[in-house]
Amino acid sequence: MKTSLLALGLLAALPFAASAADNISYNYVEGDYVKTNIDGPDADGWGIKGSYAFHPNFHVFGGYTKQKFDGAGDLDLNQWNVGVGYNYAISNSTDLLARVSYQNLDPEHYRKDFNGWATEVGINNSFGPRFSAYLLAGYEDYAKRDNFNPDGEFYGRLGGQFNVNKNWAVSGDVKMYTDNGDVQWSVGPRFSW
Repeated sequence: MKTSLLALGLLAALPFAASAADNISYNYVEGDYVKTNIDGPDADGWGIKGSYAFHPNFHVFGGYTKQKFDGAGDLDLNQWNVGVGYNYAISNSTDLLARVSYQNLDPEHYRKDFNGWATEVGINNSFGPRFSAYLLAGYEDYAKRDNFNPDGEFYGRLGGQFNVNKNWAVSGDVKMYTDNGDVQWSVGPRFSW
């Protein structure tokens, strides 16, 4: 009986026993150049994002971007998000990754901002100590405001990083929406620990 209980306890703890795959860190801070290509005027600006692993399988993350629309005067678009992620090593070099976040979209000079959520699932893979990449499928949606309800959208996200050394890397990310064809991409330095 004791052996069965011990085996059952170990089996229940198994999903939480694995940590991140080799050469993948969920502890980082990153600064980015950000550009959004939409049907209409494009926008570009800067962003910052980071992540902290508070458990071998769980991390919190967040980010902020500030972009200005081309040829639109002082029209800015501010976005931020905060969330929690789960990573599970399915091999020595690959993590299964699932994330959920609260999001805020604030077009300046508009009366109100939009609050919403997003969820993503995919893989994060290390190709050795110098390069890693991730591929995620996601969905995001925002709440209705003033009879304007942005439609929820599916998207794909592809990103990667080239590690210059143990702590410094160059990181890039492309987020492609399936419904309207909008694309948001970013590139910048990352510091990991």
